[in-house]
Amino acid sequence: MKQQYIMALDQGTTSSRAIIFDKGGNTIAVAQKEFPQIYPQPGWVEHDAMEIWTTQASVAAEVLLKAEIDGDQVCAIGITNQRETTVVWDRETGKPLYHAIVWQDRRTSAYCDELREKGYADTFRKKTGLIVDAYFSGTKIRWILENVDGAREMANKGRLAFGTIDSWLVWNFSKGQLHITDVSNASRTLLYNIHTMSWDQELMDILGIPASMLPEVRQSSEMYGYTEATLTPYRIPIGGIAGDQQAALFGQMCTEPGMVKNTYGTGCFMVMNTGDKIIESSNNLLATVAWKVNGKVQYALEGSIFIGGAVVQWLRDGLGIIRSSGDVEQLALSVKDTDGVYLVPAFAGLGAPHWNQYARGTAVGLTRGTTAAHLSRAALESIAYQTVDVLKAMEADAGIRIAELRVDGGATANDLLMQFQSDVLNAAVVRPKITETTALGAAYLAGLACGFWKDMDEVRTQWQQDRKFEPQMEDAQRTPLLKGWKRAVNAAKAWANDSND
Repeated sequence: MKQQYIMALDQGTTSSRAIIFDKGGNTIAVAQKEFPQIYPQPGWVEHDAMEIWTTQASVAAEVLLKAEIDGDQVCAIGITNQRETTVVWDRETGKPLYHAIVWQDRRTSAYCDELREKGYADTFRKKTGLIVDAYFSGTKIRWILENVDGAREMANKGRLAFGTIDSWLVWNFSKGQLHITDVSNASRTLLYNIHTMSWDQELMDILGIPASMLPEVRQSSEMYGYTEATLTPYRIPIGGIAGDQQAALFGQMCTEPGMVKNTYGTGCFMVMNTGDKIIESSNNLLATVAWKVNGKVQYALEGSIFIGGAVVQWLRDGLGIIRSSGDVEQLALSVKDTDGVYLVPAFAGLGAPHWNQYARGTAVGLTRGTTAAHLSRAALESIAYQTVDVLKAMEADAGIRIAELRVDGGATANDLLMQFQSDVLNAAVVRPKITETTALGAAYLAGLACGFWKDMDEVRTQWQQDRKFEPQMEDAQRTPLLKGWKRAVNAAKAWANDSND
């Protein structure tokens, strides 16, 4: 019997990756391809859905070569994906009607305002756990139906399929045999009732979306079907699907109520496991489905920060201050502090707990002495400050003090950021040995489905700490820093308010 492995496909906002894991949860091989971001006009963000598919399929084939294994050695594939990003395609041709509209896209903001003015905000909140915002898939689907020639007629005839990126990948891997999603991705659409765990007809009617477009909703860990001669001559089982933040929560083994993780990716996403209870937030956080495994649903409380690591990409691509993202730490360390500079990276509006879709990026406290190093340090610190805002809201909703934050994602390699995060949170920040927790979560879900791992207990033993950052800052220093951040956020909101007068 040849040795078996799990393949995780991690389809992110800026790149498609494939990772092979062994039974110990160790990374055997990784393949990755970046793809272009499309910005047709301010506030609009798109991807070429065909490019997402081709890059993901090519890294999946490449990672098998790198690991020197055959398709029959893959016990199952687990898929994790950028959430809310919306693809609508023709069932007959398999071709997308329009570019994928990315989660960061703000084109439906005015329509969201209309929904709120009509008094629908509470209906959506109660049923989906979400707020009415351009971030989620529902209003993006409607935009395609309203704005692409012939789309509405095709939808009414049952010819169109909608999917978040997981559905789009599974459709292509299975050559159109499977049109499915999992509960975690469904719960981010504004169309899924998290109490009844089903698509909600009332919400579909409000948004004008026919039920025939929607995928079948499945568990996050089960044998869904097979790849059909797309990767290798072998039919490989697909056994796990979860939106990236839920996958990271699972990969961090935050499987007990009250456990919290923060992922530092393009955005930052803090998620707390709330067990079998839906906590309705009083502080502008989202109630969402964590996963469904072995017939059991677990819920979560989530705070979404739109611009996290993307602020470093902006320093690199937009300003040309650094050559590569890894250079930011050294540049930031060349000054002892930001010299009073705050950067609020509200490039796509402010997410939790502010939810101001009109706020825009703002830098305050600039002087003639401000350098690229001060701005770089302020950019890094903005990631930590935004995380504080979300954590405080989460503590208030859950009624508990969070003493430990498990962290993952690319930016956690930055020790300066992790230490500053611990300092301003006044809590321990714990980085695991494997920071690829999003892909690992998808691998665990697939591995549990195909029997690669026996049960959750076996998986739990694999989580290992790499480093624990403890707070080293006094209140006398922390308090004015947080006060300054609050003033900077208020400045970003004030700018937005004036623009809408």
